[in-house]
Amino acid sequence: MKNPVIAIGMDAGDPVLIDKWISQGHLKNISKLRQQGAYGLIKNTAKYCGNPTEYIVTEGLWAQFSTGCGADKTGYWDIVKYKPENYEIDCDLFLSGYDYKEYPPFYALGDNYKVAVFDLPVSRISEQVNGFQMLGWGGHFPYATSGSNPPELFPEIIRQYGENPILFNDTGVWWDLDYVKWLQPALKESISKRTAISCDLLQREPWDLYLTIFGEPHTAGHDIYNYSQSDHPLYPYLSKNGTVPDPLLETYQNIDAGIGKILAEAPENAYILCFSLHGMGTNYSDIPSAAFLPEILYRFNFPGKTAIGSGNLQVSPPPITTNPIRNSWPGEVWIKNYEPNPIKRLLKPLTPSKFLHSDQNGLASPYRLMEESVPFGWMPARWYQPLWSQMRAFALPSFAHGHIRINLQGREGNGIVSPSEYEALCDELTQVLYRLKDGRTGEPLVKQVVRTRKSATENNPKLPDSDLLVLWHERMTDVVDSPDVGRIGPLTYFRAGSHWNRGFLMAKGPGITPGSNLPDGESVDLAPTILELMGAPIPDYFDGKSLLKNTPVNN
Repeated sequence: MKNPVIAIGMDAGDPVLIDKWISQGHLKNISKLRQQGAYGLIKNTAKYCGNPTEYIVTEGLWAQFSTGCGADKTGYWDIVKYKPENYEIDCDLFLSGYDYKEYPPFYALGDNYKVAVFDLPVSRISEQVNGFQMLGWGGHFPYATSGSNPPELFPEIIRQYGENPILFNDTGVWWDLDYVKWLQPALKESISKRTAISCDLLQREPWDLYLTIFGEPHTAGHDIYNYSQSDHPLYPYLSKNGTVPDPLLETYQNIDAGIGKILAEAPENAYILCFSLHGMGTNYSDIPSAAFLPEILYRFNFPGKTAIGSGNLQVSPPPITTNPIRNSWPGEVWIKNYEPNPIKRLLKPLTPSKFLHSDQNGLASPYRLMEESVPFGWMPARWYQPLWSQMRAFALPSFAHGHIRINLQGREGNGIVSPSEYEALCDELTQVLYRLKDGRTGEPLVKQVVRTRKSATENNPKLPDSDLLVLWHERMTDVVDSPDVGRIGPLTYFRAGSHWNRGFLMAKGPGITPGSNLPDGESVDLAPTILELMGAPIPDYFDGKSLLKNTPVNN
């Protein structure tokens, strides 16, 4: 007799926060689930030049989860698409996720298994699923393609339960108090509706696999972590030194209640899984990847010039910005574009945005780019694009790890670095990066610089676009110092939280020992784990292995 599998994901659910709140007596349903089953941590890697390297890209991790294959096998690393022939950037914002053409999702099991999938992030509909698929009801902006199979399911659910209040609306900034005030009840409504839909779909048929994802930890972690956790530099200002209710804890408590309701509807003989592919902590990566790195390469390529965030290494940095004056983060960064005229420099922070559409210092204005709907026009790395053809190396737009592209002859449309110069340039950039310091503490900023190619001429189409990958230490800062290119910043902090390489898996059911430990795993290991519990075949091409191999289970 088959035992059904019910898998409940928490997108960016953080195990450190969960452990803390369980110890404080919160999250009673998640705590009970952990006590009744086995528990392990998820720590992810991707292979660059065959070497496993830390990997925290949310879109790529969901592709690894759904296919059981690493990014080097699928070729799906990120949503950014770089076109070397013309130095342009594209992305698949509205063609969400890996296309499954070469490797199908693990739950595409044909007629022998009944499967329901609700709101799997960064994914697409698969025709090989026998059951229900509903995607993009909710999700973190903007990576959600809405649809269902059968097609009539999506409008039916909308008629009965309504639209998700968060979808495509979680675009505010931490200093917009109206946005923060709106977000908390919107998250609560989203969780409540999601729970009701999940229970409804679970009850419709006796599923072999029921997979549902709570997307709200992702939005909440990005947007209100600084109102919740004392390790964030802005926490004392925003939380009034911890004297206001914790909005992030409230979100997790609402999810915990939702999980309890779903489990109350679960068959008694079901295997229950609760998991997260990565966590969410202080945002140590957004500013370094999106703003510091492109400016470092600008100064590296044009010695003596500065664009964004000119600063003085000889003095202590001014205090962090706690009261930004622009209504957007791109606006906050753009006013730091160097202005030689002292009067204009003084007035620039107060200048209306309609007068800031002009390009400056060779950089494209974010206001113009956003007006023209240019992909990633709001991100500082994209502003340097008009200069890329003149630069030996430049930074591609990125949220998590930093990405550096070499302007290589024979590959780029106007390549200026010969293949014989490639290795020396990569070595030189690597040393420049390792010399970067946190301008406030003096601690190193870069954890690791990784080569993505074995040689300049390697042209495997599944390789990532970057030539060098930059991994940052998990230390948040708004100013960086370099003996090579000077000081950058301070810059206004962006999103509160960013992805950390820590997820988890809880599993309970027949034959799984309560309170036992699972081996540390990766996102690619969850698909074979679920398939083993289902008694379904595990494809030979999977990179992952079942985390229950040494745990007896009854199918």
